[in-house]
Amino acid sequence: MASKHSHHHKQNQKIAPGTGYKRHDIYWAKAKDDGYAARSVYKLQEVDQAHKLLPPGAHVLDLGCAPGSWLQYAAQRVGATGRVVGVDLEAVTVPLSKNVTTLVLDMARLTTAMLPSDALPIDVVLSDLAPHTSGIRSVDQDRSFDLSARAVLAADQLLRPGGHLLVKTFQGGDTKRLGDAVRLRYTSWEFIRPQATRKVSFEVYVLGKGYKGVPSKDPLETL
Repeated sequence: MASKHSHHHKQNQKIAPGTGYKRHDIYWAKAKDDGYAARSVYKLQEVDQAHKLLPPGAHVLDLGCAPGSWLQYAAQRVGATGRVVGVDLEAVTVPLSKNVTTLVLDMARLTTAMLPSDALPIDVVLSDLAPHTSGIRSVDQDRSFDLSARAVLAADQLLRPGGHLLVKTFQGGDTKRLGDAVRLRYTSWEFIRPQATRKVSFEVYVLGKGYKGVPSKDPLETL
């Protein structure tokens, strides 16, 4: 499983001709100035400010947490009385505060027994997981759907009743299916495209608030 920052681009290197992707943009510079590991932190910040996702004292699980910017932000928001656990195939190397624990493993294998007991119950599950991109949009969408669906299913095992979920996915043929899966599990839900999302990107986040449980007819049951 790929972490969300598997590829390291040189300054101003473009992914493909004509896409206009530049790694070092205004959000990249801001992240560097603010001491965050990655620009993606501002996507989480925007959702958190709009939806009060990370209150003081909350217990947060971050799936695909490397390189660590979401861990850094969540730890600040939940404070000393909160707990943050990050899971990724890659180790996180940025300094993290005492209320953060990281586990190096595949999130598909994760069980509550593997989590620190003082981090339970989990109030919020975050997933910024993205596949190793191939450049073939349909392939990347399929891989992204698989990761985001597995994050939704992981939350079934790990999230407390009434808890919240925020999952990234790439827009494509299965996006509605993912939205339906979240809609049936949570009291309220919506798709969000944060301002910090690159204009050329087709990623979107699904937010579910108020976990109710697994539906009897689950759109994800064929996985």
